[in-house]
Amino acid sequence: MTRAQALQRLQAWFASRGWRPLPFQRAMWRHYLAGESGLLHTPTGSGKTLAMFGGPLLQALIDPPPAPARANAVRPLQMVWITPLRALASDTARALQAAIDGVGLGWKVGLRSGDASSRERRQAREGRVDVLVTTPESLALLLSYPDTLPRMRQLRCVVVDEWHELLGNKRGVLLQLNLARLRDSTPALQLWGLSATLGNLAQARQVLLPDRPAAPVVEGARQRPVQVQTLLPEPGERFPWAGHLGLAQLPRVLHAVMDARSTLLFTNTRAQAELWHQALSAVWPEDAATLALHHGSLDPTLRQQVEDGLRAGTLRCVVATSSLDLGVDFPEVDQVLQLGSPKGVARLRQRAGRARHRPGASGRITCVPSHALEVAEFAAVRNALREGVVEARPPPVLSLDVLAQHAVSCALAGGFQADALLAQVRRTHAFTDLTAAQWQAVLDFIVQGGRALSQYPDFHKVVIDDTGTYRVPDRRQALRHRLSIGTISSDGSVRVQFLRGGGLGAVEEQFASRLRPGDRFQFAGRLLELVQLRDMTAYVRVARGRGDGSVPRWQGGQLPLSMPLGQAVAAVLSGADDSVESRWLAPLLALQSRVSAQPAPAQLLVEDVRRREGQFLFVYPFAGRNVHEALAALLARRCTRQQRNSIGYAVNDHGLVLAPAQPISLDAQSWQALFSADGLLDDLRAAVNLGELARRQFRGIARVAGLLVPSLPGGMPRSLRQLQASAGLLYDVLRQHDPEHLLLDLAEQEVLRDALDLPGLQQTLARISGQTVSLQQPASLTPLAFPLWAERLRGQFSNEDWRTRVQRAAQQLERRHQR
Repeated sequence: MTRAQALQRLQAWFASRGWRPLPFQRAMWRHYLAGESGLLHTPTGSGKTLAMFGGPLLQALIDPPPAPARANAVRPLQMVWITPLRALASDTARALQAAIDGVGLGWKVGLRSGDASSRERRQAREGRVDVLVTTPESLALLLSYPDTLPRMRQLRCVVVDEWHELLGNKRGVLLQLNLARLRDSTPALQLWGLSATLGNLAQARQVLLPDRPAAPVVEGARQRPVQVQTLLPEPGERFPWAGHLGLAQLPRVLHAVMDARSTLLFTNTRAQAELWHQALSAVWPEDAATLALHHGSLDPTLRQQVEDGLRAGTLRCVVATSSLDLGVDFPEVDQVLQLGSPKGVARLRQRAGRARHRPGASGRITCVPSHALEVAEFAAVRNALREGVVEARPPPVLSLDVLAQHAVSCALAGGFQADALLAQVRRTHAFTDLTAAQWQAVLDFIVQGGRALSQYPDFHKVVIDDTGTYRVPDRRQALRHRLSIGTISSDGSVRVQFLRGGGLGAVEEQFASRLRPGDRFQFAGRLLELVQLRDMTAYVRVARGRGDGSVPRWQGGQLPLSMPLGQAVAAVLSGADDSVESRWLAPLLALQSRVSAQPAPAQLLVEDVRRREGQFLFVYPFAGRNVHEALAALLARRCTRQQRNSIGYAVNDHGLVLAPAQPISLDAQSWQALFSADGLLDDLRAAVNLGELARRQFRGIARVAGLLVPSLPGGMPRSLRQLQASAGLLYDVLRQHDPEHLLLDLAEQEVLRDALDLPGLQQTLARISGQTVSLQQPASLTPLAFPLWAERLRGQFSNEDWRTRVQRAAQQLERRHQR
């Protein structure tokens, strides 16, 4: 078939769907047919899947691969499509198969992910598909088998979808390593990344294609205009100054949902999604089957039912987390609600793109504040969208735990020569600066676990044969390694299953261990009763009657405010905004100004408040929770160096509060000196007990590197407590007997980079150095201070719950300021 004929067939299929190829889609097809690799940068919902897939379709029509002799014969794999989410993998597989059938190509799309059936996994493993849709972890698992790379010799293209979601984490590092293997085994391979909203586009291309610095970046459709509106309380209505659930907004949310045909209600955490689904269920006026819940801890079957219901248009509302905020195609969704702050500009844009997910349609999102100051965040995110602000995703480097895992996988897949693998690894962005000493440390680790662990056979994963080839000869070691491939560090989980029936998903062991038979808890949109907890499985039944139950909490669910959005919030609170949100906030900001001062771009606001229970020092850098955590510890350390004291602290996304046991007297100049960058690292090490934080971080690193050996199938699963104990013991042994071990230094570096956000802290201190300190001494808590004071109450013992104490304090403040 000629190129013109192939293009005509593809265009005919487009026309049958009522579409016309867009200019950027045609441009992508030209780049692909020219044999190029590159990066496509286009908004969600603009047609990027067909922009990417059209090129391989045209190529196959023009130059078809040889057909298998029999229908069930092994097929030469033509294309691998990598996605970060299992839900996205399933949706992509359907979309690709529809396009293949539409042009009459005869290819078969296979799925290899955590949600794939055993039949689908077997077909992918045996090479009975032409296009494989998979995740980074499943690709790594496939490549750990010796026969996988030979079966990929005719592979023409690899696509990395939603590259921005992988760029900034270890999943992306693992993918970089495996892409290097594929490129070296198939030099003619074309590699394309697809990315939506991204602030560091040039770096994203460099990380994906380190060997092709001049690779094209194809800009797709213009950013879809995003309309942001806020579901504001009525003027004069009492609305909380602090909180995070937002259930006071339930009547307004229900009214908005009933006014639309279908709605996605996004929350930032799984616990919040469970609570809001429970609250909506209690007042839902229609068939309960039209309200659903979707998050990553639910059983794949339950998630699939929800996704099918969205596509079919049978669901009125789905309460969801980030499990549905990527490019899953739900054209039937008419409305998106964001409950609470989105915490980032890119996240809000991504979620807004779920409504009317069709090329050319504008995005629209209704934001639902859970407390007063979140109203400012919605005004700020609208301003940031208008100014084109997008957060960057900095890629990690020298993640030696990932490299160790990858090296064992290569040893499993037929073995490797050390020098050859080193050369390949150094061609990735993540390991360009890998030293010979670091590489030797990795090799020593996979062979014997390092000097301190050399006497324990369980840590001898790899052996060196007579030819100098690194191999894994032990079948048990091979099985254990394949069970632990991946970099997603999950906390110990307990499967939730009906006593007689199917599974519902998983909760963290820490939550399940507190339950006793007969206890009720809310999960998967149901009120459940625990029957028994056995072999890391919670057997449950539906609880009879009505009533409340505890809701699981998942660790790591709290998102920090991005720094660009934080600065936009500070600008809104300074009064430099005339949005509807700012007008609603006007009385609150007037009160802030009357009793203290409003934030200002050239000033750092500091409030010194004396109350009966002591002194409270409030600081407002608007740099996000992680930076404030490190900054609060740093300030407390430097204050105690000036005078003996005990200082507690609490943080939120807007600022921090110090609570000294003995009063501290600081003028503006003294405050300025506390923010000096001199001696930052030494002071931070002393302030936060870096050793203990690194000890906690070590568990995830040890799991990725393979130090924490998983249970074999049929054996008793290792509980979280056992893993923590094992990780802690290993950490202590290494610190005492092998202090130079590669994983110890990695744990400390990750704490500084991730948990304490050292780069963000350095950037914040540099910004503060150019500001003056506005030191205020208000007579009472201010609107900005109150949420921080309330946050501090969480850590105090009381027989009253936190919400009761906060509400009482808020009412006292209201009465005081209404006089």
